[in-house]
Amino acid sequence: MNQIAHKGYEVRLTSPLPIAFILLWSSGYICGAFGVRYGEPFTMTFYRFALAALVFLGVALAIKAQWPKRPAPYLHAAAVGVLLQALQFGGLYTGISQGVPAGQAALIVGLMPVFVVIGAYFCLGEQLSWRDLPGSILGVGGVAIVVANSFFGSAASIGGYGAVGLALVGITLGTLYQKRFLGGVNLWVGCFIQMVTASLVMLVLAYTTETMQVTEWAPFAASMAWITLMNSVGALTLLYLMIRRGEASKATNLFHVIPAVTQIMASMTLGEVPDALAIAGFVVSGVGVYMMNHARAR
Repeated sequence: MNQIAHKGYEVRLTSPLPIAFILLWSSGYICGAFGVRYGEPFTMTFYRFALAALVFLGVALAIKAQWPKRPAPYLHAAAVGVLLQALQFGGLYTGISQGVPAGQAALIVGLMPVFVVIGAYFCLGEQLSWRDLPGSILGVGGVAIVVANSFFGSAASIGGYGAVGLALVGITLGTLYQKRFLGGVNLWVGCFIQMVTASLVMLVLAYTTETMQVTEWAPFAASMAWITLMNSVGALTLLYLMIRRGEASKATNLFHVIPAVTQIMASMTLGEVPDALAIAGFVVSGVGVYMMNHARAR
C-alpha cells in the first residue's frame, strides 16, 4: 500500500473505500435492470426494502443501538423513507422497466448534487455562489443532450423518463429533509425505520397496481440479494466508514463518475451501448457535476 511518513504520521496516498462505494452504487442500477425482467418494479422494490429492514434491525439489536425516546425522530425517519427510498427507487425501477437504459437512469439521478445545492439555498438558507452556476448548467445540459438523443433516436418512453425524474425528486427532497430534520438518530436505527416505511409504501402500491408475480425466482432472488446486501447495506456501510475516517468528500467528488461507470457496466452486461452524442452528453454532465462538487469542496 502506498504510504509515506510525514511529521510522525502515516499518510495514505490512496484509499479503496470511495472506489468500492462507487462500484457498489453503480452496480445497483445494473442489478435493478436485471430484476425488473423477472418481477414488477414495485414488487421488486418491496422485497428489497423488506429484506434490508431485517438486516438493519439485526445490526441495531446486535450493537445495542440507542432508539429514540420521542416520536418526532421516528416520524422524520419515516418521511425520509418515503422520499429517499420509496419515491427514489420506486421511480427508478419503474423507469427502467419501461425502457429507460440503466446508464441514462444513473445519469438523471446523478444530478442530485446539483439540485441539492439549489434546494439547500431555497429551503435551508445555505449560500449559493456564482461558482455553482457553470457546473449546474453543464450538468443539466449533458442530461438534456442524452435524453433528447434518446427521444429522437428510438421509441423512448415518456412515462419511463418521467418516473426516473420522480426518482431524482425523491433523492433530492429526501437528502434535504434528512439534512434538516434527521440529525442525531443512530445510523442503523434510522435506516431500519426508513426501510420499514418504504417497504409498507411499496407493498400497498404493488398490491393495488401489480400482480406481484415473479416469472423466474432464481435470477430475481439473485438481483434482490445483491441490491439488498451490496447497495442498501454495503454501500451505506462504506459511506459510514468514510464519514468516520473523514473521507466522505472523496465519495462526493467521485459522484460525477457514477453514470459513466454504470454505463460501462450496462454496455458489458446489458448490451446498452450509447452512440457518440450520448457519450458526449455523459461527459458534459459529468464535468458539470464535478465542477460543482469541486467548488463546494474548496
